[in-house]
Amino acid sequence: MGKMLRLIVQSAKISPPLSPPPRPCVSVYFRDVKRTTREVEGNHPVWNETLIWHLWNHPLQKDSFLQIALRDMGSMKKERFIGMATVLLKPLVKKPRKILFVNDLTLLNHSMMPTECTVTLQAALMTYKDIEKIGDEDLLAITAQEVAKQKLMFPSATVHKALSPKPQHFQVRVQLFEARQLMGNDIKPVVKVVIGGHQHHSRIKMGNNPFFNELFFQNFFEAPMKFFDEIILIQVMNSSVMRFNAEIGRFQTDIGFIYNCPGHTLLRKWLGLCQPNEPNSGVRGYLKVTICALGVGDQAPVDKKLIYRVEDTDTRIFKSSVVPISIAYLQFFIYCAEDLHLKKHYSVSPALEVELIGEKLKTNVQTQTESPIWNQILTFRIQLPCLSSYVKFRVLDCPRNRCNDEIGTVSLSLNQISSTGAEIEGMYSGFLPCFGPSFLTLHGGKKAPFRMKEEDPNIPNIVKDGLAYRGRVFLELITHVKSRQEAKMKDLSLDVISVEKHQNRQKYGLCVIFLSCTMMPDFKDLIQFEVSIGHYGNKTDLSYKPLVSTTQYSPAIYDGNIYHYVPWYNTKPVVAVTSFWEDVSFRMNCLNLLQFTRDRLKANLDTLKSMRNPRDPALLPQWERLLRELVEDCKRPLPCMTSQPKATDLDKNRWKLRRLLLQELAQKAKQAPPRDMVATAEGWLYRLNAVLPEPQMNLPDVMIWLMSREQRVAYAQVPAHSVLFSPDGAQHSGRFCGKTQTLFLQYPEGEGEKDTLPGQLRVCMWLGNVTDSRDLELLRQGEVVVYAETYENQAKFKGQWGQQFLQHCPNFSDVLGHKALPKEDFKEPHGWHWDGPWTVEPQRRLLLDTDINKSQVLEEVYENQRRDAMGAWVPAAIPNTDVNGEPVEAREIVECPQGWHVKQTWAVELNHAVDNEGWEYGVGIPPSGLPKVWNSVEKTYYSRRRRRWARVRYRDHGQLSHEQETLSFLQLHHPGLAEDEAGWEYGVFGSKFHLNPEPQSRFRRRCWHRRLAPNKVKGIAPIFLLEGSLSTDMKEQARREVDMVSSTRRLDRVMSSRRAPPGITQTPSLPFIYCVFNKPHYYQLFCYIYQARDLMAGRVQTFQGPFIRLVFLNHSQCTQTLKSSAAPTWAQTLIFQHLLLYESPQDTRDSPPCVVLELWQRDPQGSETLWGRSMWHPVVWLDAQDRILPPMRWHPLVKGLEDEEGEILASCELILETESLRQQLPMLSVPWKNGIYILPKSIQPTLRKMAIEMLVWGLRNMKQARSPRLLVECWEERLQTEPIRDFQTNPNFAQSALLLTLYMPTEETFVLPLVLKVVDNQDFGQETVVGQANVHSLQPYFCDPWAEDYVPPRPPTLSVKRYQELLGYLCEKFWFKSSKAEDEYDQEVDWWSKLFWATGDAPQTLKYKYKDYHTLKVYDCELEAVPAFQGLQDFCQTFKLYQERPRLDSPVVGEFKCDPYVILKLGQTMLGNRDKYQPNTLDPIFGVMFELSCTIPLEKDLEIQLYDFDLFSPDDMIGTTVIDLEDRLLSGFGARCGLSKSYCQSGPFRWRDQMPPSLLLEHHAKRKGLPPPLFSPEGDSVYYNGKKFELQSFELKPPRARFLGSKKERLALYLLHTQGLVPEHVETRTLHSDSQPGIDQGKVQMWVDIFPKKLGPPGPPVNIGPRKPKRYELRCVIWKTTLVDPKEKSLSYDRINDIYVKGWLFGLEKDMQKTDIHYRSVTGEGIFNWRFTFTLDYLAAEHVCVLSEKDYIWSLDPTVTKFPARLIIQVWDNNIISMDDFLGVLELDLSDMPLPAPHSRLCSVRMLEADPKWPHFLQHKHSNLFKMKNVAGWWPCQVLDGGKWRLSGKVKMTLEILTEKEALIKAAGRGQSEPNQYPTLHPPLRTHTLFMWFRSPIGKFIRVVWRRYRFRIIATAIILLIGLLLFNFIYSAPNYLAMSWIKPELRLNAPIQIYANIINAPNTSSANSSNLTTPQQSLKRTTALRLKHLQGHVTHLRDILPELLAPQN
Repeated sequence: MGKMLRLIVQSAKISPPLSPPPRPCVSVYFRDVKRTTREVEGNHPVWNETLIWHLWNHPLQKDSFLQIALRDMGSMKKERFIGMATVLLKPLVKKPRKILFVNDLTLLNHSMMPTECTVTLQAALMTYKDIEKIGDEDLLAITAQEVAKQKLMFPSATVHKALSPKPQHFQVRVQLFEARQLMGNDIKPVVKVVIGGHQHHSRIKMGNNPFFNELFFQNFFEAPMKFFDEIILIQVMNSSVMRFNAEIGRFQTDIGFIYNCPGHTLLRKWLGLCQPNEPNSGVRGYLKVTICALGVGDQAPVDKKLIYRVEDTDTRIFKSSVVPISIAYLQFFIYCAEDLHLKKHYSVSPALEVELIGEKLKTNVQTQTESPIWNQILTFRIQLPCLSSYVKFRVLDCPRNRCNDEIGTVSLSLNQISSTGAEIEGMYSGFLPCFGPSFLTLHGGKKAPFRMKEEDPNIPNIVKDGLAYRGRVFLELITHVKSRQEAKMKDLSLDVISVEKHQNRQKYGLCVIFLSCTMMPDFKDLIQFEVSIGHYGNKTDLSYKPLVSTTQYSPAIYDGNIYHYVPWYNTKPVVAVTSFWEDVSFRMNCLNLLQFTRDRLKANLDTLKSMRNPRDPALLPQWERLLRELVEDCKRPLPCMTSQPKATDLDKNRWKLRRLLLQELAQKAKQAPPRDMVATAEGWLYRLNAVLPEPQMNLPDVMIWLMSREQRVAYAQVPAHSVLFSPDGAQHSGRFCGKTQTLFLQYPEGEGEKDTLPGQLRVCMWLGNVTDSRDLELLRQGEVVVYAETYENQAKFKGQWGQQFLQHCPNFSDVLGHKALPKEDFKEPHGWHWDGPWTVEPQRRLLLDTDINKSQVLEEVYENQRRDAMGAWVPAAIPNTDVNGEPVEAREIVECPQGWHVKQTWAVELNHAVDNEGWEYGVGIPPSGLPKVWNSVEKTYYSRRRRRWARVRYRDHGQLSHEQETLSFLQLHHPGLAEDEAGWEYGVFGSKFHLNPEPQSRFRRRCWHRRLAPNKVKGIAPIFLLEGSLSTDMKEQARREVDMVSSTRRLDRVMSSRRAPPGITQTPSLPFIYCVFNKPHYYQLFCYIYQARDLMAGRVQTFQGPFIRLVFLNHSQCTQTLKSSAAPTWAQTLIFQHLLLYESPQDTRDSPPCVVLELWQRDPQGSETLWGRSMWHPVVWLDAQDRILPPMRWHPLVKGLEDEEGEILASCELILETESLRQQLPMLSVPWKNGIYILPKSIQPTLRKMAIEMLVWGLRNMKQARSPRLLVECWEERLQTEPIRDFQTNPNFAQSALLLTLYMPTEETFVLPLVLKVVDNQDFGQETVVGQANVHSLQPYFCDPWAEDYVPPRPPTLSVKRYQELLGYLCEKFWFKSSKAEDEYDQEVDWWSKLFWATGDAPQTLKYKYKDYHTLKVYDCELEAVPAFQGLQDFCQTFKLYQERPRLDSPVVGEFKCDPYVILKLGQTMLGNRDKYQPNTLDPIFGVMFELSCTIPLEKDLEIQLYDFDLFSPDDMIGTTVIDLEDRLLSGFGARCGLSKSYCQSGPFRWRDQMPPSLLLEHHAKRKGLPPPLFSPEGDSVYYNGKKFELQSFELKPPRARFLGSKKERLALYLLHTQGLVPEHVETRTLHSDSQPGIDQGKVQMWVDIFPKKLGPPGPPVNIGPRKPKRYELRCVIWKTTLVDPKEKSLSYDRINDIYVKGWLFGLEKDMQKTDIHYRSVTGEGIFNWRFTFTLDYLAAEHVCVLSEKDYIWSLDPTVTKFPARLIIQVWDNNIISMDDFLGVLELDLSDMPLPAPHSRLCSVRMLEADPKWPHFLQHKHSNLFKMKNVAGWWPCQVLDGGKWRLSGKVKMTLEILTEKEALIKAAGRGQSEPNQYPTLHPPLRTHTLFMWFRSPIGKFIRVVWRRYRFRIIATAIILLIGLLLFNFIYSAPNYLAMSWIKPELRLNAPIQIYANIINAPNTSSANSSNLTTPQQSLKRTTALRLKHLQGHVTHLRDILPELLAPQN
């Protein structure tokens, strides 16, 4: 099980008090993990809260610590910090079982000065794996923990190191890359970064997709816990609006989350920006960042990518912690509670408090009742997933509504009552939190310090909530997901009958047989054991019926070594406890079945783990057995819950979850391959453990208390379900039901001796319904004896014995003499009867000599004298005392006991500070009269003196062993021995009693027993009828119990219930039950111990005086003590003969006692120290004929029961002695050698004579040594070199080859370490160990040249032909076909091209068809860290020498600067130029090459230093890195010069090595011991390493690349590349600083070439000078806009715009340009014909523009910034008075821009989609302007409207990019200014709408009136028309009638004339309607104007409809 650290935060004191009262909480950090308590109001807060950290496989170290911080969460953020402190955990390392009490720990302020504030807490170690308290943390922290939980299922080796507790340096780096899709129109974003309260601001940018490329550093010098609690807040603000409305979005997290990310980094992640006050607004944009939080020793990640990448497709978005999630309501139905007890004779007034995520709700107070009924509903509003792991329940005692005392607490894990569905792979959706109706058990009082390894996962709460049972709470939990808030508290209906079915009780019986108690410390007093379940069996709780829950008192007997044991032997005490609980057997059956599956899996997994050798033949069968049994167990059906009437919703949900998990595990086990076996099985075990805990555990745990002097001293805790009987079968019963189990007692928190175990207890337990106890198999192993007991007491007066002389003791009493028990008062219990009269039976166990197993005893008596008035020495008032001054008998009358003898008489002790007669002197001090200090010199004022008389008595060597003597004394197996018929015991109460009277005896007693026999009772075990006191009438007792219960129900009227009921105020007298085993069994124990290892990991000194103490029950032996050794090897067998066990052999085989191996150290002074224990069960053989020797396995050595401190290789077997084997003892032939039993030959490791061959090259970097030599030790052998005489000039050994021959085990399991020591010879013959290194395993160096399967070292195989053929085919098919297109845009290549090809950051648009010939390798680490190159230590390995354990932390100072330059140091040589610094940058590009000469190894360490340039102050060192040139020169990987990909004799990639490839191949063959290569005359083939290689196997066709060398050299180079040599490369080295040791100060990318001068001059140097950007001119012609959104209304209510366009290049906002204004645009059309020209310096290789300018006028140097080539076009509406209106924006990335639409109708927003949803072939095409040079067409503008982007207009542009030279040749002016060419831009033809009123006032008037009153005008016209017609009819009718009647002659000429005039009237001028003619000149002018106006409209129509032909004349 995993280990954990538990911290209980109790209280704090804030002084001086704060006002208003604060809301403090405590944050605690341990190993970078934060835990936080809840908030409590007040200046004296009390939490009593438990925080837990997992230790996993990393135990506490001596420098482990806790960091405590106290904060006021109710104040402003900056003022929250109150104080902090550090708690060192070193005491827990020394004594792991210790409770570290820290009372009133003083807190420190920000300045690390002490304050008056204090905090009180406790720290201890635990082992429960699944408990985890996640404080009130944000969403991101929960995410991190979910990730950590997943990693548990697949354990990883990456564990953060523990940080130092001291304040230390940290560094936070926040790099901003770019933002995208920021919400807002015409925004000017700026990023505000707040790191721990320190603000940083980016430069202000423009647009919705700004590019920043800014890096912010913040250094911290703080304690880790305070550092991790700091907040990182990133806000994106719009700088162009008011501050209150400026925030676009934010991201917030704490540094602890960043530090717990992989690599302590969020690398190039997109942050989703949200607004906390508008949680429903969603993501407001995205920001790409890298955030690092670095501590000592942390490495910043290497970011190889370019700062700007267009094709970035990372879709993972980190959402801010300020965004809420879905809401749920938890309703707690609080019904009632029972058995609430706090103190004796005291009634409580309880209220239940429920706490969830810091919120607390409390029920009403029920006054003075132990069984309150609340019937209330408490409702909590939570988020899903919930940010807390536990619901905490506290029952408080609230007299007068003041809740001061805590009755009991219990926690409910939300993980156990809900499921997210992640436990099951597939479509399982989980379930919401639910619980009950069920009981929760409350606990309080003393707490447990830690857990044992074999722990049950069902008892998490006891760890936190105390050990004492304090009652139970009945409640129910229901979760609702609904929208409306309910009342937090309301009352339930009184009708709660529906839940009463869950409260039906049944009678349970608990029976415990105590088999043995061993490994105990020396208890001076008598001890007994008490068993309880709930309140039942607790003998101090007198409100329940008394039960037989305690054993008889016994002494603790010395076992002959160091431990003590209880002498029960064949008479085992039994207890029987009855209790009443609900029937939850259906729930327990399911749990026990799962437990059975889990136990079998864990047992098989442990066996698998113990097999360390992967070639172990038993490994695969064990794996198959694990899978087979797991499938078998998982297929066993769980008891169905759906049909159970009492099953709750949680039962049904968990049943479904468990069933699905078992099905899934069974399926996985069937398909599991034999690979990663341990990790796979551990993952299954973890998942099983996750669903195993049962939260609805109605039954409390069984508690076994060790009691001494009526006080509880130590305890063992047993889950009730593990011993619960089920009639459904053994697998449904508890795993220990009716079986023997071993329990290790524990001290409660803060009590007991912390270096010792309280005891090892073996018990047999049974718990079940009493109706199932009729045939109790548990008691059939022996004879059950029940009897009553009383002691008759007498005192001696004047030589007469009698009861009349007793003063403070009753005549008949209990064993302690406290309570009167007359024989006449005993009554037989119901179901039993007396079996015989009272008889005297001496209790010989109580009379045993505790020294009975000692072979010798030292006796001492101090003789005391005083000065009389004359100054003479006379005997003192008490002449004979012990060392403490207590009176003892005079030595003359001390007799030697029977069975002992004395060799020498009493003698004065002279071996300490005394005078020649043995006296020591002092001044007597009242009242005792004894001196406090003794002196060996007599002085006149000394008034007291004493001397010590001592003698040693020895045990007589008889025929009986110590154990047989003990059995004889107890008369167990020798009943014929004489017995004193009187049976008196003599002594004094509280001291030792003896069978024989002594002269000073003044008191005696004898024990009376009366046996009880059961009546014939059917259906129940008789021992469960032993209820109630034997000295009280049962009927009277029953009547009193009824009265007591009725009185407690009437507590509202009866106030006397604070007193216990009469008649049961004293402890009752109860019978004792024993199980007598009359047939013992003898065994032999053989323990084979080989060696221990990993004892002093990382330490220099060896293990001193190691020996093993083997403990088995009450027997123990020791191995021989070895000399000091790092891996002590005993190879010894320890044999125990005639071991006595009383249980049946079958039970012993199934549950054997534990073997305990203890590793001890013995220093030269003889003192012994326990190092660690290992405990396991031996292999039991009942028939020696079946026996095979058990193989030895590695067992962990555990310190303090939890911290693993090494391993021990051993095995153990227990063999039953049978009659046939006793005749041939010793039955096993174990070899005997040199006075010890050694290992049998068949189990001994096979030793072979081996040779360790070492090439010791020399010592490096040892500055203090004068004449060192190397000492090599392995096992008992050692070898040394000659001292290096002239160490300063030649640090190499004169003798390089060492050969150490010794016998070593051949098996990998037994391999021993090799120790390397460097000893320095100094003056006067002194030798000092100046350094030491340990090689823990020699297995990597092992080889057997004579083995059949031995393969000598060979060069790598050359299997490249098939790959090359495929590559050539693909190249020919795809590569060269496309070369024509690439040639169109070929580029000039250089060394930087190779770098970008290697990193994959070469622009997609920049192609080079021969780049595969010229690539290099970029390593993101040092070359030594590349695994393939073995640390460049293939020639000789470097071992670091330590004098002490290396430390990672040290004081840190300094800041980070940003004007770097480079200095190189090699020996005394220094190169570099301070003036060539890179100004104002944190990412400098140096591009410089240094060349220098040196002598290796005298000058072997090349140091690269980076300094920060300062104008006035001394330059600061940024960091340094050191390269070992000797390793690179000697390495066989060719690290001195990287191997180029091609051999070019000229060109940009020339060969730079001294030797050509053919000569290099020859040197490589010579180094590997191969014959030189033989080339053909043509050079196209070679014979190498026994094979022939041809060039055409590497080159399918002759290469077309230029400058390549000859065939011979190319072929040699191909072969060299197959040998695993170091290629041409760039390595990335981390910079470190002495001022900030361990902190990554940055990275430097570089490479080193080493050219030995003897090989000739090196090749030409490589030019790596930085690239220079190329100057371009961008010309942008704005032709026109259309469909622009109208903004303003004119007088005619037309929506019109005054449109203009402005544009700029991103990063060059100072060069913003505008067009002129197109006024009064009605249709959204604007015509401009306007040219923008922008000058930019563009770096095509990186897709960025480069700008170098000074930040301020006073800046010393310009700052170089890089940004993408991005054109921003905005369309605006001009306003004269108010601010201009924003109409739309267009952003174009010139290197990746969408192609324009040829016509405006084809232009849409889809062209600009960043993440298009269309298939690739339907997506809009993009292009690079620098490649196309010229492009024209329509692009869309967009605007943010209602949180979404929409089309707001279209713009027609022409974009052209020209080089600087082309721009000079084709000059063009801005706007329409000269030179106006390329193309010529004419002023646009626009309609002047200002004069339209004067041109057509009628038309304008009609448009104004018609729009507003058109309906009225139409109605009026119709009415007028009808009226006119009617009037005309009335008016014309008389005339018409007259004319028709009269019929006159018609005249038509004049009307025709008039009609013609009327028709011509509209074509005349309105000014003079009488003129029918118009002057010709005026007509032409007007027509021309109208034609010109018409021509504009026609042109517009032709643009919209291009298919229209040009207008004809």
